[in-house]
Amino acid sequence: MNIKQAKQYIEHIVRLYLKKDRYGDYRIPIVRQRPVFLSGAPGVGKTAIMEQIASELGIALVNYSMTHHTRQSALGLPFIVHKEYDGKQVDVTEYTMSEIISSIHDRMEASGIREGILFLDEINCVSETLAPAMLQFLQFKTFGRFAVPEGWVIVTAGNPPEYNKSVREFDVVTLDRMKYMEVEADYSVWKEYASDRRLHAAVTNYLEINKDDFYQVETTVRGRSYVTARGWEDLSQVIGLYEEEGLTVDEGLIGQYLRHDRIVREFGAYYDLYRRYVSDYAMDDILAGNASEQAVEKAKKAGFDERLSLVGIFADRLLGRIKDVMEESEILRQSFSILKPVKTSGKPVYETVGRLLAVREDKIRRSRESGAYSDRDKRIDKSLLAFLRSLMDVIPVGETAPDQAFAPVEARFNELKDKLRSSAAMTSSMMDHVFDFSIEAFGEGKELILLLTELTVDKDSAAFLTSFGNAGYAELSSKLMINDPAGNLLNKVEELNL
Repeated sequence: MNIKQAKQYIEHIVRLYLKKDRYGDYRIPIVRQRPVFLSGAPGVGKTAIMEQIASELGIALVNYSMTHHTRQSALGLPFIVHKEYDGKQVDVTEYTMSEIISSIHDRMEASGIREGILFLDEINCVSETLAPAMLQFLQFKTFGRFAVPEGWVIVTAGNPPEYNKSVREFDVVTLDRMKYMEVEADYSVWKEYASDRRLHAAVTNYLEINKDDFYQVETTVRGRSYVTARGWEDLSQVIGLYEEEGLTVDEGLIGQYLRHDRIVREFGAYYDLYRRYVSDYAMDDILAGNASEQAVEKAKKAGFDERLSLVGIFADRLLGRIKDVMEESEILRQSFSILKPVKTSGKPVYETVGRLLAVREDKIRRSRESGAYSDRDKRIDKSLLAFLRSLMDVIPVGETAPDQAFAPVEARFNELKDKLRSSAAMTSSMMDHVFDFSIEAFGEGKELILLLTELTVDKDSAAFLTSFGNAGYAELSSKLMINDPAGNLLNKVEELNL
Protein backbone atom coordinates (compact mmCIF):
# COMPACT_ATOMS: atom_id res chain seq x y z
CA MET A 1 0.00 0.00 0.00
CA ASN A 2 1.08 3.64 -0.35
CA ILE A 3 1.60 6.01 2.55
CA LYS A 4 -1.80 7.70 2.02
CA GLN A 5 -3.61 4.38 2.36
CA ALA A 6 -1.53 3.53 5.43
CA LYS A 7 -2.44 6.89 6.97
CA GLN A 8 -6.13 6.20 6.42
CA TYR A 9 -5.92 2.74 8.02
CA ILE A 10 -3.99 4.07 11.02
CA GLU A 11 -6.37 6.99 11.49
CA HIS A 12 -9.31 4.59 11.48
CA ILE A 13 -7.72 2.23 13.99
CA VAL A 14 -6.74 5.08 16.32
CA ARG A 15 -10.34 6.32 16.25
CA LEU A 16 -11.61 2.83 17.06
CA TYR A 17 -9.07 2.24 19.85
CA LEU A 18 -10.11 5.56 21.45
CA LYS A 19 -13.84 4.82 21.17
CA LYS A 20 -15.53 4.61 24.60
CA ASP A 21 -18.73 3.05 25.93
CA ARG A 22 -21.34 5.00 27.84
CA TYR A 23 -19.43 4.46 31.10
CA GLY A 24 -16.27 6.05 29.74
CA ASP A 25 -14.33 2.83 29.30
CA TYR A 26 -12.50 2.04 26.06
CA ARG A 27 -14.50 -0.36 23.91
CA ILE A 28 -11.41 -2.32 22.95
CA PRO A 29 -9.39 -3.16 26.11
CA ILE A 30 -5.80 -2.00 25.92
CA VAL A 31 -4.52 -5.59 26.01
CA ARG A 32 -6.47 -6.29 22.79
CA GLN A 33 -5.28 -3.13 21.02
CA ARG A 34 -2.72 -4.48 18.59
CA PRO A 35 0.10 -2.03 17.89
CA VAL A 36 0.55 -1.07 14.25
CA PHE A 37 3.83 -1.97 12.54
CA LEU A 38 4.69 0.09 9.46
CA SER A 39 7.37 -1.55 7.36
CA GLY A 40 8.82 0.46 4.52
CA ALA A 41 11.92 1.85 2.87
CA PRO A 42 13.54 4.88 4.51
CA GLY A 43 12.17 8.33 3.78
CA VAL A 44 8.70 7.36 2.48
CA GLY A 45 6.94 9.51 5.11
CA LYS A 46 6.21 7.17 8.01
CA THR A 47 7.02 9.78 10.65
CA ALA A 48 5.25 12.58 8.77
CA ILE A 49 1.90 10.80 8.72
CA MET A 50 2.03 10.28 12.49
CA GLU A 51 2.25 14.05 12.97
CA GLN A 52 -0.61 14.58 10.50
CA ILE A 53 -2.88 11.99 12.15
CA ALA A 54 -2.30 13.33 15.65
CA SER A 55 -2.89 16.91 14.50
CA GLU A 56 -6.08 16.05 12.61
CA LEU A 57 -7.50 14.02 15.51
CA GLY A 58 -6.55 16.64 18.09
CA ILE A 59 -4.46 14.22 20.15
CA ALA A 60 -0.84 14.28 21.32
CA LEU A 61 2.20 12.52 19.87
CA VAL A 62 5.34 11.12 21.47
CA ASN A 63 7.99 10.12 18.96
CA TYR A 64 10.87 7.81 19.92
CA SER A 65 13.61 6.09 17.97
CA MET A 66 14.40 2.71 19.49
CA THR A 67 17.92 2.48 18.01
CA HIS A 68 19.65 4.06 21.03
CA HIS A 69 17.64 2.38 23.78
CA THR A 70 19.18 -0.22 26.04
CA ARG A 71 17.34 -2.46 28.45
CA GLN A 72 18.03 0.04 31.26
CA SER A 73 16.75 3.15 29.48
CA ALA A 74 13.62 1.43 28.17
CA LEU A 75 12.71 -0.60 31.27
CA GLY A 76 14.08 1.65 34.00
CA LEU A 77 16.86 1.23 36.55
CA PRO A 78 16.70 -1.11 39.58
CA PHE A 79 16.59 0.14 43.14
CA ILE A 80 16.06 -1.52 46.54
CA VAL A 81 12.95 -1.00 48.66
CA HIS A 82 12.29 -2.38 52.14
CA LYS A 83 9.05 -4.29 52.63
CA GLU A 84 7.44 -6.45 55.30
CA TYR A 85 5.74 -9.78 54.54
CA ASP A 86 4.11 -11.74 57.41
CA GLY A 87 6.12 -9.73 59.90
CA LYS A 88 9.40 -10.40 58.13
CA GLN A 89 11.55 -7.54 56.77
CA VAL A 90 12.83 -8.08 53.23
CA ASP A 91 14.68 -6.10 50.56
CA VAL A 92 12.96 -6.09 47.16
CA THR A 93 14.23 -4.94 43.77
CA GLU A 94 11.96 -2.50 41.96
CA TYR A 95 12.49 -0.39 38.86
CA THR A 96 12.24 3.28 38.09
CA MET A 97 9.78 4.39 35.41
CA SER A 98 10.88 3.88 31.84
CA GLU A 99 12.11 6.97 30.02
CA ILE A 100 9.56 6.21 27.29
CA ILE A 101 6.60 5.92 29.68
CA SER A 102 7.63 9.03 31.61
CA SER A 103 7.83 11.03 28.37
CA ILE A 104 4.13 10.27 27.79
CA HIS A 105 3.25 11.63 31.23
CA ASP A 106 5.43 14.69 30.55
CA ARG A 107 3.54 15.27 27.29
CA MET A 108 0.16 14.99 29.03
CA GLU A 109 1.22 17.39 31.78
CA ALA A 110 2.59 19.97 29.35
CA SER A 111 -0.21 19.84 26.77
CA GLY A 112 -3.23 18.94 28.89
CA ILE A 113 -4.13 16.32 26.26
CA ARG A 114 -4.79 12.90 27.79
CA GLU A 115 -4.89 10.78 24.62
CA GLY A 116 -2.30 10.32 21.94
CA ILE A 117 -0.03 8.17 19.80
CA LEU A 118 3.21 6.63 21.02
CA PHE A 119 5.28 6.24 17.86
CA LEU A 120 8.30 3.96 18.19
CA ASP A 121 10.49 4.17 15.10
CA GLU A 122 13.15 1.61 14.13
CA ILE A 123 11.54 -0.88 16.48
CA ASN A 124 13.15 -3.80 14.65
CA CYS A 125 16.60 -2.41 15.52
CA VAL A 126 16.33 -2.85 19.29
CA SER A 127 19.36 -4.23 21.13
CA GLU A 128 19.59 -7.92 21.97
CA THR A 129 19.14 -7.20 25.66
CA LEU A 130 15.89 -5.36 25.03
CA ALA A 131 14.40 -7.75 22.45
CA PRO A 132 12.81 -10.18 25.00
CA ALA A 133 11.03 -7.31 26.74
CA MET A 134 9.46 -6.13 23.47
CA LEU A 135 7.13 -9.12 23.37
CA GLN A 136 5.67 -8.20 26.75
CA PHE A 137 5.41 -4.58 25.65
CA LEU A 138 3.55 -5.41 22.43
CA GLN A 139 1.11 -7.67 24.28
CA PHE A 140 0.52 -5.86 27.57
CA LYS A 141 1.76 -2.31 26.73
CA THR A 142 4.16 -2.25 29.69
CA PHE A 143 7.83 -1.44 30.11
CA GLY A 144 8.97 -2.96 33.38
CA ARG A 145 6.30 -2.35 36.03
CA PHE A 146 4.79 0.66 34.31
CA ALA A 147 2.10 0.54 31.64
CA VAL A 148 1.47 2.91 28.77
CA PRO A 149 -1.37 5.18 30.00
CA GLU A 150 -4.85 4.35 28.77
CA GLY A 151 -5.82 6.36 25.74
CA TRP A 152 -2.40 6.05 24.11
CA VAL A 153 -2.25 4.04 20.91
CA ILE A 154 1.04 2.40 19.96
CA VAL A 155 2.30 2.67 16.38
CA THR A 156 5.70 1.28 15.42
CA ALA A 157 7.80 1.44 12.28
CA GLY A 158 10.94 -0.02 10.80
CA ASN A 159 12.89 -0.58 7.61
CA PRO A 160 13.19 -3.98 5.88
CA PRO A 161 16.54 -5.76 6.40
CA GLU A 162 17.83 -4.86 2.92
CA TYR A 163 17.94 -1.18 3.93
CA ASN A 164 19.37 -1.44 7.43
CA LYS A 165 22.09 -3.79 8.67
CA SER A 166 20.93 -3.35 12.28
CA VAL A 167 17.50 -4.86 11.62
CA ARG A 168 16.45 -7.93 13.59
CA GLU A 169 13.72 -9.83 11.75
CA PHE A 170 10.66 -10.40 13.93
CA ASP A 171 9.53 -13.95 14.55
CA VAL A 172 5.94 -15.09 14.04
CA VAL A 173 5.13 -14.77 17.75
CA THR A 174 6.06 -11.09 17.68
CA LEU A 175 4.39 -10.31 14.35
CA ASP A 176 1.20 -12.01 15.53
CA ARG A 177 0.84 -9.30 18.16
CA MET A 178 0.89 -6.43 15.65
CA LYS A 179 -1.10 -5.05 12.74
CA TYR A 180 1.40 -5.34 9.88
CA MET A 181 1.40 -2.79 7.04
CA GLU A 182 3.94 -2.69 4.24
CA VAL A 183 4.37 0.75 2.70
CA GLU A 184 5.82 1.57 -0.71
CA ALA A 185 6.95 4.89 -2.19
CA ASP A 186 4.29 6.50 -4.40
CA TYR A 187 5.01 9.77 -6.19
CA SER A 188 1.36 10.71 -6.83
CA VAL A 189 0.63 10.55 -3.09
CA TRP A 190 3.81 12.40 -2.17
CA LYS A 191 2.90 15.14 -4.66
CA GLU A 192 -0.13 16.08 -2.52
CA TYR A 193 2.11 16.25 0.53
CA ALA A 194 4.67 18.32 -1.39
CA SER A 195 1.97 20.83 -2.35
CA ASP A 196 0.81 21.21 1.26
CA ARG A 197 4.41 21.66 2.41
CA ARG A 198 5.08 24.17 -0.40
CA LEU A 199 8.13 22.39 -1.72
CA HIS A 200 10.27 24.18 -4.28
CA ALA A 201 8.78 24.21 -7.79
CA ALA A 202 12.07 23.05 -9.32
CA VAL A 203 11.79 19.81 -7.32
CA THR A 204 8.12 19.13 -8.04
CA ASN A 205 8.41 20.11 -11.71
CA TYR A 206 11.45 17.90 -12.24
CA LEU A 207 9.69 14.94 -10.64
CA GLU A 208 6.57 15.57 -12.69
CA ILE A 209 8.70 15.00 -15.78
CA ASN A 210 10.91 12.27 -14.24
CA LYS A 211 8.61 10.33 -11.92
CA ASP A 212 10.93 7.31 -11.84
CA ASP A 213 13.57 9.45 -10.13
CA PHE A 214 11.34 10.07 -7.11
CA TYR A 215 12.62 7.04 -5.22
CA GLN A 216 15.68 5.00 -6.16
CA VAL A 217 17.72 2.53 -4.15
CA GLU A 218 20.26 0.44 -6.05
CA THR A 219 23.65 -1.18 -5.56
CA THR A 220 26.52 -0.19 -7.85
CA VAL A 221 30.25 -0.97 -7.98
CA ARG A 222 30.76 2.18 -5.90
CA GLY A 223 28.25 1.11 -3.25
CA ARG A 224 24.66 2.07 -2.55
CA SER A 225 23.01 4.78 -4.64
CA TYR A 226 19.78 6.17 -3.25
CA VAL A 227 17.23 8.95 -3.55
CA THR A 228 14.34 9.18 -1.08
CA ALA A 229 11.31 11.36 -0.48
CA ARG A 230 13.04 12.74 2.61
CA GLY A 231 16.03 13.71 0.48
CA TRP A 232 13.86 15.63 -2.00
CA GLU A 233 12.06 17.50 0.80
CA ASP A 234 15.27 18.44 2.62
CA LEU A 235 16.86 19.54 -0.67
CA SER A 236 13.81 21.65 -1.46
CA GLN A 237 14.06 23.52 1.83
CA VAL A 238 17.76 24.23 1.48
CA ILE A 239 17.35 25.43 -2.13
CA GLY A 240 14.83 28.02 -0.94
CA LEU A 241 17.24 29.29 1.69
CA TYR A 242 20.16 29.33 -0.77
CA GLU A 243 18.09 31.47 -3.13
CA GLU A 244 17.16 33.88 -0.33
CA GLU A 245 20.85 34.32 0.49
CA GLY A 246 21.90 34.62 -3.16
CA LEU A 247 24.02 31.46 -2.95
CA THR A 248 24.68 29.13 -5.88
CA VAL A 249 22.88 25.79 -6.00
CA ASP A 250 25.27 23.34 -7.67
CA GLU A 251 25.81 19.60 -7.97
CA GLY A 252 27.95 19.63 -4.87
CA LEU A 253 24.99 20.78 -2.79
CA ILE A 254 22.48 18.55 -4.57
CA GLY A 255 24.70 15.51 -4.05
CA GLN A 256 24.56 16.01 -0.29
CA TYR A 257 20.85 15.12 -0.39
CA LEU A 258 20.48 12.92 -3.48
CA ARG A 259 23.03 10.10 -3.46
CA HIS A 260 22.66 9.09 -7.09
CA ASP A 261 25.14 10.42 -9.68
CA ARG A 262 22.80 10.45 -12.68
CA ILE A 263 19.91 12.07 -10.84
CA VAL A 264 22.24 14.67 -9.32
CA ARG A 265 23.50 15.61 -12.79
CA GLU A 266 20.06 15.68 -14.37
CA PHE A 267 18.37 17.59 -11.57
CA GLY A 268 21.27 20.06 -11.51
CA ALA A 269 20.82 20.66 -15.24
CA TYR A 270 17.05 21.01 -14.82
CA TYR A 271 17.43 23.47 -11.93
CA ASP A 272 19.59 25.69 -14.15
CA LEU A 273 16.89 25.48 -16.86
CA TYR A 274 14.19 26.27 -14.31
CA ARG A 275 16.02 29.41 -13.21
CA ARG A 276 16.44 30.42 -16.83
CA TYR A 277 12.74 29.92 -17.57
CA VAL A 278 11.78 32.17 -14.63
CA SER A 279 14.16 34.86 -15.88
CA ASP A 280 13.68 34.57 -19.64
CA TYR A 281 9.88 34.52 -19.49
CA ALA A 282 9.76 37.25 -16.81
CA MET A 283 7.28 35.30 -14.67
CA ASP A 284 6.42 38.25 -12.45
CA ASP A 285 5.38 40.23 -15.53
CA ILE A 286 3.15 37.39 -16.77
CA LEU A 287 1.45 37.11 -13.38
CA ALA A 288 0.91 40.89 -13.34
CA GLY A 289 -0.67 40.81 -16.80
CA ASN A 290 2.30 42.41 -18.54
CA ALA A 291 3.54 39.47 -20.60
CA SER A 292 5.76 40.56 -23.47
CA GLU A 293 5.21 39.49 -27.07
CA GLN A 294 8.65 37.89 -26.97
CA ALA A 295 7.59 35.68 -24.03
CA VAL A 296 4.43 34.58 -25.88
CA GLU A 297 6.37 33.79 -29.05
CA LYS A 298 9.04 31.93 -27.10
CA ALA A 299 6.36 29.78 -25.41
CA LYS A 300 4.71 29.03 -28.76
CA LYS A 301 7.98 27.66 -30.14
CA ALA A 302 8.98 25.78 -26.96
CA GLY A 303 9.20 22.01 -26.83
CA PHE A 304 6.79 20.04 -24.70
CA ASP A 305 9.18 19.59 -21.74
CA GLU A 306 9.67 23.35 -21.59
CA ARG A 307 5.93 23.95 -21.83
CA LEU A 308 5.34 21.42 -19.07
CA SER A 309 7.87 23.26 -16.90
CA LEU A 310 6.11 26.56 -17.56
CA VAL A 311 2.77 25.05 -16.55
CA GLY A 312 4.42 23.76 -13.38
CA ILE A 313 5.83 27.18 -12.55
CA PHE A 314 2.46 28.84 -13.18
CA ALA A 315 0.69 26.30 -10.97
CA ASP A 316 3.28 26.67 -8.21
CA ARG A 317 3.00 30.47 -8.16
CA LEU A 318 -0.79 30.40 -8.20
CA LEU A 319 -1.11 27.70 -5.56
CA GLY A 320 1.36 29.51 -3.32
CA ARG A 321 -0.77 32.66 -3.48
CA ILE A 322 -3.98 30.66 -3.01
CA LYS A 323 -2.62 28.96 0.12
CA ASP A 324 -1.69 32.36 1.54
CA VAL A 325 -5.22 33.62 0.92
CA MET A 326 -6.80 30.56 2.54
CA GLU A 327 -4.60 31.03 5.60
CA GLU A 328 -5.69 34.68 5.76
CA SER A 329 -9.28 33.46 5.51
CA GLU A 330 -8.77 31.09 8.45
CA ILE A 331 -7.19 33.89 10.53
CA LEU A 332 -10.22 36.07 9.81
CA ARG A 333 -12.61 33.25 10.72
CA GLN A 334 -10.91 32.59 14.04
CA SER A 335 -10.66 36.30 14.81
CA PHE A 336 -14.40 36.66 14.23
CA SER A 337 -15.25 33.73 16.50
CA ILE A 338 -13.06 35.22 19.26
CA LEU A 339 -14.31 38.81 18.97
CA LYS A 340 -18.02 38.22 18.30
CA PRO A 341 -18.98 37.66 21.99
CA VAL A 342 -16.95 40.74 23.08
CA LYS A 343 -19.29 43.22 21.42
CA THR A 344 -22.46 41.88 23.07
CA SER A 345 -21.04 40.96 26.49
CA GLY A 346 -21.39 44.47 27.95
CA LYS A 347 -18.13 43.94 29.86
CA PRO A 348 -15.03 46.15 29.66
CA VAL A 349 -13.52 45.58 26.23
CA TYR A 350 -9.86 45.92 27.24
CA GLU A 351 -10.19 43.35 30.03
CA THR A 352 -12.30 40.97 27.92
CA VAL A 353 -9.94 40.99 24.93
CA GLY A 354 -6.96 40.65 27.28
CA ARG A 355 -8.55 37.59 28.89
CA LEU A 356 -9.35 36.04 25.51
CA LEU A 357 -5.77 36.71 24.38
CA ALA A 358 -4.42 34.92 27.45
CA VAL A 359 -6.73 31.95 26.81
CA ARG A 360 -5.60 31.75 23.18
CA GLU A 361 -1.91 32.04 24.17
CA ASP A 362 -2.36 29.13 26.59
CA LYS A 363 -4.17 27.07 23.95
CA ILE A 364 -1.35 27.67 21.45
CA ARG A 365 1.27 26.82 24.07
CA ARG A 366 -0.46 23.51 24.72
CA SER A 367 -0.67 22.84 20.98
CA ARG A 368 3.09 23.34 20.74
CA GLU A 369 3.56 20.88 23.59
CA SER A 370 1.33 18.25 21.97
CA GLY A 371 4.08 17.04 19.62
CA ALA A 372 1.69 17.37 16.65
CA TYR A 373 1.72 21.00 15.59
CA SER A 374 1.71 21.57 11.82
CA ASP A 375 3.61 24.35 10.08
CA ARG A 376 0.34 25.75 8.74
CA ASP A 377 -1.18 25.92 12.23
CA LYS A 378 1.98 27.62 13.52
CA ARG A 379 1.76 30.31 10.84
CA ILE A 380 -1.95 30.92 11.48
CA ASP A 381 -1.49 31.04 15.26
CA LYS A 382 1.42 33.48 15.04
CA SER A 383 -0.60 35.83 12.84
CA LEU A 384 -3.67 35.49 15.05
CA LEU A 385 -1.70 36.31 18.21
CA ALA A 386 -0.08 39.31 16.49
CA PHE A 387 -3.54 40.60 15.52
CA LEU A 388 -5.00 40.13 19.03
CA ARG A 389 -1.98 41.81 20.63
CA SER A 390 -2.32 44.74 18.25
CA LEU A 391 -5.87 45.25 19.51
CA MET A 392 -4.58 45.84 23.03
CA ASP A 393 -2.73 48.90 21.72
CA VAL A 394 -5.86 50.60 20.35
CA ILE A 395 -8.48 49.78 23.03
CA PRO A 396 -8.75 52.57 25.64
CA VAL A 397 -7.90 51.35 29.13
CA GLY A 398 -10.61 51.87 31.75
CA GLU A 399 -13.32 52.74 29.23
CA THR A 400 -16.80 53.58 30.48
CA ALA A 401 -18.69 52.99 27.24
CA PRO A 402 -18.04 49.46 25.89
CA ASP A 403 -19.69 50.29 22.54
CA GLN A 404 -17.28 53.15 21.94
CA ALA A 405 -14.32 51.10 23.18
CA PHE A 406 -15.18 48.35 20.71
CA ALA A 407 -15.08 50.75 17.74
CA PRO A 408 -11.28 50.56 17.23
CA VAL A 409 -11.48 46.75 17.53
CA GLU A 410 -14.11 46.65 14.82
CA ALA A 411 -12.01 48.98 12.66
CA ARG A 412 -8.97 46.68 12.96
CA PHE A 413 -11.13 43.66 12.14
CA ASN A 414 -12.49 45.44 9.05
CA GLU A 415 -8.90 46.15 7.97
CA LEU A 416 -8.23 42.42 8.23
CA LYS A 417 -11.34 41.71 6.17
CA ASP A 418 -10.40 44.28 3.52
CA LYS A 419 -6.90 42.82 3.30
CA LEU A 420 -8.36 39.37 2.63
CA ARG A 421 -10.64 40.74 -0.10
CA SER A 422 -7.72 42.52 -1.71
CA SER A 423 -5.51 39.40 -1.55
CA ALA A 424 -8.28 37.23 -3.04
CA ALA A 425 -8.95 39.71 -5.84
CA MET A 426 -5.23 39.99 -6.64
CA THR A 427 -4.89 36.19 -6.71
CA SER A 428 -7.93 35.83 -8.97
CA SER A 429 -6.45 38.47 -11.27
CA MET A 430 -3.16 36.56 -11.39
CA MET A 431 -5.12 33.47 -12.36
CA ASP A 432 -6.78 35.35 -15.20
CA HIS A 433 -3.42 36.59 -16.47
CA VAL A 434 -1.97 33.07 -16.46
CA PHE A 435 -5.03 31.79 -18.36
CA ASP A 436 -4.71 34.60 -20.91
CA PHE A 437 -1.02 33.88 -21.48
CA SER A 438 -1.59 30.12 -21.72
CA ILE A 439 -4.41 30.47 -24.26
CA GLU A 440 -2.41 32.91 -26.37
CA ALA A 441 0.74 30.75 -26.26
CA PHE A 442 -0.67 27.22 -26.22
CA GLY A 443 -4.31 27.50 -27.22
CA GLU A 444 -6.88 25.37 -25.41
CA GLY A 445 -4.73 22.28 -25.59
CA LYS A 446 -3.09 19.85 -23.21
CA GLU A 447 -1.04 22.52 -21.41
CA LEU A 448 -4.20 24.33 -20.31
CA ILE A 449 -5.80 21.04 -19.30
CA LEU A 450 -2.78 20.25 -17.10
CA LEU A 451 -2.94 23.69 -15.49
CA LEU A 452 -6.65 23.33 -14.78
CA THR A 453 -5.98 19.88 -13.34
CA GLU A 454 -3.49 21.29 -10.83
CA LEU A 455 -5.97 23.95 -9.75
CA THR A 456 -8.85 21.49 -9.56
CA VAL A 457 -7.32 18.71 -7.49
CA ASP A 458 -5.54 20.87 -4.89
CA LYS A 459 -7.79 21.17 -1.83
CA ASP A 460 -6.82 24.77 -1.02
CA SER A 461 -7.43 25.79 -4.61
CA ALA A 462 -10.80 24.06 -4.60
CA ALA A 463 -11.70 25.92 -1.38
CA PHE A 464 -10.54 29.24 -2.87
CA LEU A 465 -12.60 28.77 -6.03
CA THR A 466 -15.64 27.85 -3.95
CA SER A 467 -15.23 30.83 -1.60
CA PHE A 468 -14.11 33.56 -4.00
CA GLY A 469 -14.74 32.18 -7.50
CA ASN A 470 -12.99 32.99 -10.76
CA ALA A 471 -14.93 33.62 -13.95
CA GLY A 472 -12.06 32.52 -16.19
CA TYR A 473 -11.70 29.21 -14.40
CA ALA A 474 -15.45 28.60 -14.49
CA GLU A 475 -15.61 29.28 -18.23
CA LEU A 476 -12.59 27.16 -19.13
CA SER A 477 -13.56 24.28 -16.86
CA SER A 478 -17.05 24.25 -18.32
CA LYS A 479 -15.63 24.23 -21.84
CA LEU A 480 -12.78 21.75 -21.37
CA MET A 481 -14.22 19.50 -18.66
CA ILE A 482 -17.81 19.39 -19.93
CA ASN A 483 -19.09 20.17 -16.43
CA ASP A 484 -17.44 17.08 -14.96
CA PRO A 485 -14.32 18.41 -13.20
CA ALA A 486 -13.61 15.31 -11.15
CA GLY A 487 -13.98 12.64 -13.81
CA ASN A 488 -13.66 14.03 -17.31
CA LEU A 489 -10.64 16.23 -16.59
CA LEU A 490 -8.62 13.36 -15.19
CA ASN A 491 -9.67 11.22 -18.14
CA LYS A 492 -8.38 13.91 -20.50
CA VAL A 493 -5.06 13.94 -18.67
CA GLU A 494 -4.81 10.16 -18.98
CA GLU A 495 -5.55 10.42 -22.71
CA LEU A 496 -2.58 12.76 -23.15
CA ASN A 497 -0.33 9.74 -22.33
CA LEU A 498 2.48 11.94 -21.02
